[in-house]
Amino acid sequence: MLEITPWLNRDKGKSLYAELYRYIKGEIESGSMDAHARLPSIRLLAQHLTLSKNTVEAAYQQLVLEGYVESRLRSGYYVLPVDDVGAIPTIRVPLKVHAPVEGAVIRFDFAYGDIEIDRFPMRLWGSCLADTLYENPHEVLGYGNKQGDFQLRSEIAKYVFQSRGVVCHPDQIIISSGTQQSIGLLCQLLQLRGKRIGIENPGYHGVRSVFGNHGCMITPISLEQDGLCIDELNTSEASEVKAVYVTPSHQFPMGMILPIQKRIQLLRWAEDNQALIIEDDYDSEFRYSGQPIPALKALDTGDRVVYLGTFSKSFLPAARLSYMILPASTMEQVHGRLQSYNQSVSAIIQKAVYLFMERGYFSRHIRKMRRIYQSKHSALIRAIIQLMGHRVDVIGHKSGLHILLDVKGRDSEQLIEQARQQGIQLYSPKDQWLDPQTCPKSYVMLGFGGIHELSMEKAIQILSRAWFTDLE
Repeated sequence: MLEITPWLNRDKGKSLYAELYRYIKGEIESGSMDAHARLPSIRLLAQHLTLSKNTVEAAYQQLVLEGYVESRLRSGYYVLPVDDVGAIPTIRVPLKVHAPVEGAVIRFDFAYGDIEIDRFPMRLWGSCLADTLYENPHEVLGYGNKQGDFQLRSEIAKYVFQSRGVVCHPDQIIISSGTQQSIGLLCQLLQLRGKRIGIENPGYHGVRSVFGNHGCMITPISLEQDGLCIDELNTSEASEVKAVYVTPSHQFPMGMILPIQKRIQLLRWAEDNQALIIEDDYDSEFRYSGQPIPALKALDTGDRVVYLGTFSKSFLPAARLSYMILPASTMEQVHGRLQSYNQSVSAIIQKAVYLFMERGYFSRHIRKMRRIYQSKHSALIRAIIQLMGHRVDVIGHKSGLHILLDVKGRDSEQLIEQARQQGIQLYSPKDQWLDPQTCPKSYVMLGFGGIHELSMEKAIQILSRAWFTDLE
């Protein structure tokens, strides 16, 4: 086995994986490394050079892609003959794209979308998966129903009625593998290409991108203190809007809740203009103050609302399970077009989630997670108030699994870098603005779903010290 001891420039900003890749490549091309020689294992080379295993693996993978090295199952990485290198098509991948980030070890990651994994009922979920596979294997080993498992759709219909007041038939529900996939499918089934779509600004950029990629024209709709500016939908600029995408129960990313008066006005606008409302109810299970307001779909007497729900926050992101409830008036055309599509969610996962819901595990899990996230939320807000006080404002703290922090008079890029140096990962919300430059520079986003409540005060204490010590 070869010994590899290159000199690596460890200055900040240098890509160590790129330097290691170039060194090994040069040694192979010069003949210093013999053909068929075995390279050190990823673990041993990482220890030898005091690098992360991700860095070494990235360098090896680039060499495999370009044909300098081959990977043999359960054996390791071996140098290919130099004569063979020219015969192998070279796949050029920009070296900086997948370079691992070197630097401080992240102790607390406030990523939006992370959830509490440690207290997930793994044993119960495992039993549902096992029962799915062993009790009815022939039901779940094929492509499945195009709309999704009927029993699961029936359970979802019961759930949205009990939790959100939405009345629907299972035939109105289509299962999908995430909100973005729901939006893409919706664009095709309802033929939205070329149509003008109104979207909250700021608003979820992942959905905005899908609409754009499907040829929809985007009309940004401003936000007021209590949510979407309904008056803008009645202007001449918005007169051609055929659908509007909204997050009324917890506006993303600003966090306000659309009041009942505006919900009724929005429904009236949709009826008057024969337009659709696409309601994304992505984390409505987690509300921390006030009484819940009915979903738009629950108030929809004119059959104008498409309701989007997801299991990513309330259950598991890895399940890749979402659903949409379509207006009954659209189902005839949708059923015809849907025949060209296969179901994107594993039939195994669908049936297992059905069992998880039917046995009462899901409702029990939601009740438990509501208490846990309430505790996390309280710990976070309490720590911010105690340790940061008047130097920050908390935005959108009444529900959901994230908040925005307005750090007065500061720049988010600097704040995020200072936090990272202390082992805390924060994020800028600027991509949620149609023009990122219009996002207030003092805003940072904190998703708290994956942080333990007992660690919250410690994390905020570190942040406060990193941001404000020099100002005191």
